[in-house]
Amino acid sequence: MRSFGIVSMLIIMVLAAPEYAFSHGGGLDSYGCHHNRKAGGYHCHRGPFAGEQFSSQADMLKKLGQQEKSPSDRPAGRR
Repeated sequence: MRSFGIVSMLIIMVLAAPEYAFSHGGGLDSYGCHHNRKAGGYHCHRGPFAGEQFSSQADMLKKLGQQEKSPSDRPAGRR
């Protein structure tokens, strides 16, 4: 019985290890993004730009503003 507990713990640790190995610190802002202080830049984990990287938050906000003004996003009949 004791060996089952040890084996179970080892399996849990091995499966949980990648989560800690690939994660990084830094809280997300209201856009789901944050600054990468080590490598520089700004990247998003959530929101409309999840997975995208920018040189700064200002660049992301510029792209966000362009998307909001895009006529293709507006419903037909409203211009």
